[in-house]
Amino acid sequence: MTTETVRATPPSTIIAAFFGFLASTVSAIAGGLFILSAHDEIAAALRRDNPSLSPDQLDRLTLLTQAIPVAIAGVIALVYLWLSFKLKAGRNWARVTLTLFTVLQAASLLATQPSWAGYVSCGIAVVATVLSYLGPSNRYIAGVRRAG
Repeated sequence: MTTETVRATPPSTIIAAFFGFLASTVSAIAGGLFILSAHDEIAAALRRDNPSLSPDQLDRLTLLTQAIPVAIAGVIALVYLWLSFKLKAGRNWARVTLTLFTVLQAASLLATQPSWAGYVSCGIAVVATVLSYLGPSNRYIAGVRRAG
């Protein structure tokens, strides 16, 4: 006696949501990388706030000020990508987590002075979130859950 495992193909709404979250991640990374091009502006702001810094200290502090947000963005991007693949595999917990991340991303737009990349990334994530909750997506995720 043989058993056959049938894999459900994700519907187009899940595929579109998957690529939407990928695009959102890429645009967020692009926006995060702009901080690397703002070396002079960051150094000037740090110099204004701390006029007693030596040039060597200023360079180190500027590098640290750039590196920390880029590192955090990299970790968040990796988690976001992992969740996107889990969504494509039909995991409801990934869909819920991506929804929470999208809500937090939208809230950060209100609390900070976002760049154009922040708006683009959030807009794409909102569309992807909506797609992940449409009827075909719900049926797919419920089917994956039932299949075990």
